[in-house]
Amino acid sequence: MLIGTILRGKGSGVTTVTPDATVRELLAQLAEHNIGAVVVSADGATIDGIVSERDVVRRLHDRGAAILDEPVSSIMTVEVRTVGPGDRVDELRKTMTQHRFRHMPVTENGRLVGIVSIGDVVKSAIEELETEKASLVDYLHR
Repeated sequence: MLIGTILRGKGSGVTTVTPDATVRELLAQLAEHNIGAVVVSADGATIDGIVSERDVVRRLHDRGAAILDEPVSSIMTVEVRTVGPGDRVDELRKTMTQHRFRHMPVTENGRLVGIVSIGDVVKSAIEELETEKASLVDYLHR
């Protein structure tokens, strides 16, 4: 299965925040959209970074509650790995597991076109297994 197949099913909407948004504003976005990470983007199309709940928790532990009024740019991950719509989900699953990522932005021609979570990847694996099972059951009943 390809990443683009996941995006067709879930949609290509991506919640973003600007680098100068406060961590408090970031938390409001995470809560409002019930998500675990957002892409940091000054223009909504290019990627400046990514920030997750884990990033917030780690910085709270390191620096205290003062980070809530700091800009997102002070806690975001700057080196962001991305995938394309034509990349394979099984390769993404390996990368996410190996590097302990839970969210991966999807880009095409340098532009943000979606985001895939580990939940999306697991859901696609289950769907593939169910399809294979149905095919095997059908084959056995012929």
